[in-house]
Amino acid sequence: MIGLSMKHMRYFDALARNRHFGRAAVDCAVSQPALSVQIKELEALIGAPLVERSSRQIRLTPLGERFAERVRAILQAVDELDDLSRASRSPFTGPFRFGVIPTVAPYVLPRILKRLAQNFPGLEVRPREALTQKLKDDLADGRLDAAILALPAAEGSFMEAPLFTEEFLLVRSQREAGLPVPSLDALQDMRLLLLEEGHCFRDQAMAFCHLQPSPARDFIEGSSLSTLVQMVGADIGVTLIPEIALPTEGRLAEVAVTRLPAPAPTRTIGLVWRRSNPLSAELQEIAASLVRLDLGGSDAPPGGRGAEQGRQTGV
Repeated sequence: MIGLSMKHMRYFDALARNRHFGRAAVDCAVSQPALSVQIKELEALIGAPLVERSSRQIRLTPLGERFAERVRAILQAVDELDDLSRASRSPFTGPFRFGVIPTVAPYVLPRILKRLAQNFPGLEVRPREALTQKLKDDLADGRLDAAILALPAAEGSFMEAPLFTEEFLLVRSQREAGLPVPSLDALQDMRLLLLEEGHCFRDQAMAFCHLQPSPARDFIEGSSLSTLVQMVGADIGVTLIPEIALPTEGRLAEVAVTRLPAPAPTRTIGLVWRRSNPLSAELQEIAASLVRLDLGGSDAPPGGRGAEQGRQTGV
């Protein structure tokens, strides 16, 4: 098609993903009018509308939906050609786009960035924090090179390398510091504070406690682990946090933190990338360097699993 450019395709892909001109413009780092002009040019080149416009939202036409699928495949192939070129260079250099889930990023991202700068000085590291599904979508579409997620990623098109495994810890009000650790049955009857929907850690906590979403049960939610711990400090309920969060969150509120009875819940965090990524060997090297960083280390409460004495933390 004469006149069709990569700019046309990238702008249309952003619009197809966001279904909103403003958000698509932000993704493309251009003004909304500039993006709109490119979409109109693209429709003129094709000779048919790709987008149904209204005052509140946009929809893709049937042709637009099919066109979006082909454009996404083309853009991913072009990105992989670039990755193939980067993989031929030694050492590994160029942009490295990677995502991290919110229950990991605040606690280990500074150490990860420092390690990458030391071991791969030619990389232009571009981190992004987002929820699991968003990161997996961006991986699949080639907008990320890799992501740090809870394993398994459950996608046959992904490769994954474990980085560390950690326990979940129980956070209670400071006044409960000397009380025995509750059993799983007792925990089910407590007011459990959870992250908002979309966080994989929320799903893992609910699975451990054998809780199901129900209109009869009103969960109290927070947008971050910090918010949940602060609510526990205000004696609103109890919550679970991953071990890596303890050194940070345990100092920010008057709370008691204890290990749970065996078998304690755990999660494994790993680096995930597309199987088709030509940089697979380099990403294995990055994963190996992060394993040696021992990201899972923490100052979790002493004593064995199920210890009845909690460690009181706070400022």
